[in-house]
Amino acid sequence: MLGDPAKDRVARWIAGDITLSDEPGSAIKRWREKFDVSQTALAEALKISPSVISDYEAGRRKSPGATTTKRIVEGLIKIDEKGGGKVTGAFSSMLGGQLPPDVLLDMREFGEPVDGKVLCKAVGGEVVANRDLLNKKLFGYTVIDGPKAVLTLSADDFMHLYGMTTERALVFTGVTTGRSPMIAIKVKGITPGVVVIHGELKEVDPLGVKIAEILRVPLIVSRLPTVKELIEGLRKCAP
Repeated sequence: MLGDPAKDRVARWIAGDITLSDEPGSAIKRWREKFDVSQTALAEALKISPSVISDYEAGRRKSPGATTTKRIVEGLIKIDEKGGGKVTGAFSSMLGGQLPPDVLLDMREFGEPVDGKVLCKAVGGEVVANRDLLNKKLFGYTVIDGPKAVLTLSADDFMHLYGMTTERALVFTGVTTGRSPMIAIKVKGITPGVVVIHGELKEVDPLGVKIAEILRVPLIVSRLPTVKELIEGLRKCAP
C-alpha cells in the first residue's frame, strides 16, 4: 500500500477495522479523530469535497468499498507523515512491529471503555477468578495464539501486545490448562486488565487460578466453540 512494511501493517489493520465494522462510517470518523485530522484536511488530501467525508461518517452515503477505504486510510497516514508520523508510529508499536501474524490474531481499541462484565458476556465467558474486579474499564483487546506466544515471544514482544494501555483484555487461544498463560504474565511482569483463555479445557489448572488471584486480575474462560466466534464476539464490543 505505502511501500513501508510498518506503515503497510498499520494501514491494513485500520482498513480491516473499517471494512469489518457494522458501522463503517462511524469507524472512519473514529480513526480520523485518532489521527487528529479534520474532515476538510482529509478531503483535500483525497481531492474530494468535505461533504463526501461527512456523508460517509454520518451514514448518509453508501458504505465505502475497498478502494475508497484504502484511499482514506492512506490519506490519514500521509497527513500524519507530514506532521512527523507520531500517530502512525504509535500504532505501529502497538501492533508489535515484527510480531508474526500467526501469533497476533486480532487487536482492537474500543470506541468507548467497556467493563469486564460486558466483555465476559461477549465471549461467552465463565469467571474463575476475581469476579469482584470485573467492573474495571477496558480500552481494547488483544487476541493471541497462546502456545505460540508463550514459546516464542520475548518480554519486549509482550509489551507490544498491550498497545497504548495495559487496561485491556489479553486473550489466549489454544489453551489446554490455563497454567502457561498465567505463568507467562507473571514472569513478564505486566498485568492486563482482564485475561481470557479459550481452548479445549474442562477446568483451569489451580496454579493458573492462584496466580490470577495473586495478580488481582479477573480470569475468564470463554466457552465459545471456535476462535472465529470468539473474535466476532469481541468485535461487537469494538464497533
